[in-house]
Amino acid sequence: MGFEILGRVLNQVGVVGSGNIGPDIALHMSKVLTPHGTKLVVVDISEEALASGQARINKKLAKGVETGAFKEDQAKAISSNIEFTTDYSRLAAADLVVEAATEDEGIKHRIFSELEKQCSESTILTSNSSHMEPEVIFSEMKNKARTAVTHYFFPAERNIVVEVVPGAETDAATARWLMSFYEAIGKAPVQVKSRYGYAVDPIFEGIFLASALAVEDGLGTVKEIDAIAQKTLRMGVGPFTAMNLTGGNPLTSHGLDVMHEKTNKWYRQPQIMKDVIASGKPWDTPGRGEKVEVEPDREKAIADCMMGAYFGLVGQILDTGITSLGDLEMAVETALVVTPPFQTMNKLGVGESLALVRSYHEKHPNFPVPKCIEEQASLGRPFDIPVVFREDHGNVAVVRIRRPRVLNALNSSVMAQVRAHFEAIQKDGAIEAAVLTGFGTKAFVSGADINELASLQTADEAAAHGAAGQDVLNFIENLGKPVICAMNGLAFGGGNELAMSCTARIARKGLRVLSGQPEPNLGIIPGYGGTQRLPRIVGFKHAWEMLRTGRPISSARALEIGLISREVEGDLVEAGVMFARDLLAGNVDVAPIPKDPIEVPGDLPEVDLGHLSRKIDEIQCRVILEGAAMNLYEGLKHETRVFGDCLDTRDTKIGLKNFIENGPKVKASFVHE
Repeated sequence: MGFEILGRVLNQVGVVGSGNIGPDIALHMSKVLTPHGTKLVVVDISEEALASGQARINKKLAKGVETGAFKEDQAKAISSNIEFTTDYSRLAAADLVVEAATEDEGIKHRIFSELEKQCSESTILTSNSSHMEPEVIFSEMKNKARTAVTHYFFPAERNIVVEVVPGAETDAATARWLMSFYEAIGKAPVQVKSRYGYAVDPIFEGIFLASALAVEDGLGTVKEIDAIAQKTLRMGVGPFTAMNLTGGNPLTSHGLDVMHEKTNKWYRQPQIMKDVIASGKPWDTPGRGEKVEVEPDREKAIADCMMGAYFGLVGQILDTGITSLGDLEMAVETALVVTPPFQTMNKLGVGESLALVRSYHEKHPNFPVPKCIEEQASLGRPFDIPVVFREDHGNVAVVRIRRPRVLNALNSSVMAQVRAHFEAIQKDGAIEAAVLTGFGTKAFVSGADINELASLQTADEAAAHGAAGQDVLNFIENLGKPVICAMNGLAFGGGNELAMSCTARIARKGLRVLSGQPEPNLGIIPGYGGTQRLPRIVGFKHAWEMLRTGRPISSARALEIGLISREVEGDLVEAGVMFARDLLAGNVDVAPIPKDPIEVPGDLPEVDLGHLSRKIDEIQCRVILEGAAMNLYEGLKHETRVFGDCLDTRDTKIGLKNFIENGPKVKASFVHE
């Protein structure tokens, strides 16, 4: 069977190295690829390392069974699908190999020399290096076109970011395939040009170095700096704690020394790191639950130091041109679990952010002040941070929403970017159609940003918010060019409403959960057109139940009731492009959404509301029925007015507060008022 993407079938994947990260890579690969019949083979020269790696995987799987992340039979299948061996010839049938061995040039050369002997000429060979340039790693290989660095982040089975770093001789098709493959298996790949350390590690190691230098400068102890850096930068763990957890001292110390020569003179191994490595002891970091108290003035000095260094480090990477602002923002925030840099600069003010960087530079003259921050500050406006991207496939534009940490949720900024892209598409004479999709495999769009909804204070604000969103959807609906929504995952709330504004919808086959309008669970009604478009697309009876219960439907059910036109196996975007071209050629018919009033059946089904608010249900039933008697656009305006009315109810406040505090799994205790 095998896993197929862009015409390449993976029947076997190899991982070389069963040390710190190789088993985690194999675990993720096996979890995703086992259902497709793709075999995993882990190779290491050490039997002890193989046994340790296998034990590590089984321990994580057992923990997953305990927490409910895996079913027991699923965990057994994942484990039994991984072969551990010292025999490189077991990789002869591999279609992809990821090397995850020691960060040593000689060792990597020997590994890839052996892989070149054992593997097929068509096998893609990659290295999970964290620093070394692909030109160095693959320098002795005969065929460099099929090689690239694929840099994972800790923990590799859960951290979704992967840096894809092609070398000078990497074939562009290889890089494209790797980007598509990693997205298809649930990762968030970013393509980065070749440079020592790539894009993210110089920031990670730079944050650590800034913390170490702050200790050496007398700003605080290791424990104090660790706690304040974590708080200031909203890190998952502090920089010294991260070193303890990952065993990263030796690799970071080497990286800092090399970056001193290859990047800038500020990078260097600090003396306190040399001392800790020599002692063999961990960093003295806060214990679980320990509170570290620091007087306010000193805390502010440490926080300003860390923020200035952080902004400067990120800006330095952007100055190199090895990656884009949008990719850097997503990769740094997600891979390092840290406050998003450019969003944070925008909130603080770019001028104030520049002042922090310059202050850090004054104390550390070898630390460069990035030109990108200076230039943006001189413009007097915030950074533009793209999260919606366009890529043209001939005469069809593909627009992709990418916010993986929030499953591509919509907010005002996203909607503005969507609108801007479709305005450009409308004006572009070379483009005849468009495909709208989301990033990844989990969600097309998971819904609207709940925090933004919760910030609305009055009925007028809520109505204006709904009207602004509807304006974007109406523009797409009336673009004058067909727009195909390629639903790569679930589409809830505003996501489903956005999909319904498109000319037609297709979805990945076999999705148990695809579409829904879960607003009643939040104590609100749809505000981007759900109460009006859904009955006109799937029929009144189907929409009546979906809207009132908030329950989602599968892709198979969506096809059955006419919400989507096709279920698709294989590359969904390419299927969307082909569907658009077939539509242009008149080879397929898509019924336009009815714009006139629609008939309300006399035998609407009974609906069990369960815990849902009867007050909100009453409001929603009214807008559905009243809107049906209007034309589509009158009905949409009516929906925005009634959406605003929800803010005057107690249940809307209860529902939104419950979601923010407890998440979607905890039912709100509505009072029906």
